[in-house]
Amino acid sequence: MRRRHAHRVDIGDLAFRLTADASAPDPTHPTVVLVHGIGVSRRYFARLHGVLATQARVISVDLPGFGGLPKPARDVDIETMARALGEALDSLGTGPVVLVGHSMGSQWVVELALQRPELVSLVVTIGPVADHQHRSPTAQARALLVDSLREPPSGNVVILSDYLRAGPAWYLVQLRHMIAYPLERAVERLEMPLLVLRGERDPIAGLRWSRELRDRAPRARLVHVPGHPHAVQHTAPRAVASAILAHTG
Repeated sequence: MRRRHAHRVDIGDLAFRLTADASAPDPTHPTVVLVHGIGVSRRYFARLHGVLATQARVISVDLPGFGGLPKPARDVDIETMARALGEALDSLGTGPVVLVGHSMGSQWVVELALQRPELVSLVVTIGPVADHQHRSPTAQARALLVDSLREPPSGNVVILSDYLRAGPAWYLVQLRHMIAYPLERAVERLEMPLLVLRGERDPIAGLRWSRELRDRAPRARLVHVPGHPHAVQHTAPRAVASAILAHTG
C-alpha cells in the first residue's frame, strides 16, 4: 500500500487538507486533484484515489468546514471557495492539473478552471449538479433519498457519517450556493476540455442534464458507467479511473 501524507493549508480563514501519495509511479502523467461534494470529505474518493495512484500523482482535497476541518465564521460562496482552492494548490507547485469534482465539487472545479485556466489541463465533473429538475432544497432531498437506496452500505456509511460531522448549518449554507450556481452557463466559458461522467442510475445528475453540459461546453465528452449510482467513483473506481486517464492525453 502506498504511503500517503496530508498537510493543512490555510488561506486566510479557510483551511484545506491536501492528501497525496509520497511518490508518483509515472511523472509523465498529470497530477489529478479530487474535490469532494457538499457535506462529505475525501474519504469517499479513497477507492478512486487508490486506483489512480498506480499511474499518476493524486491529491485528495478536504474543503473548509468538511472532513473535520474548521467551519469558516462567514459565508463562503463558490467563487471564493474556488479562488482559495487554487491558492492552496499553488502551495504544492503542481503545474497544470486534472481537476475532478464530484456533485457540488463539480461546481468548485469548473469555477476554479474559469478563474485559473493556466492551472488546469482537464476538468472532470462526476455526477454534476444542480440538474434543472432539482433546484430546490426539497427536490435535492428527494433525489438524495432515492440515490441512498441505490448506494451500497459501504458508501452510505461514509456519506452519512461525513454529513453528521459537517453538521446541518454549514451544509445548508453551501446548499443555497449549490442550487443557485449556473453550471450550464459556466461550462460554456471553459478553455480546456470537459469530461462529464455519471453513473447510469444516478437520480441526482440526470441524463438530459448531463447531455446539456456536454453540448454547451466548447470541447466535451460524456461517459456513462452502466448500473451505478451517484457516487460512481466509490462503486466503480476502476471504470472511473480508466475514463479519466483516457482523456488526459
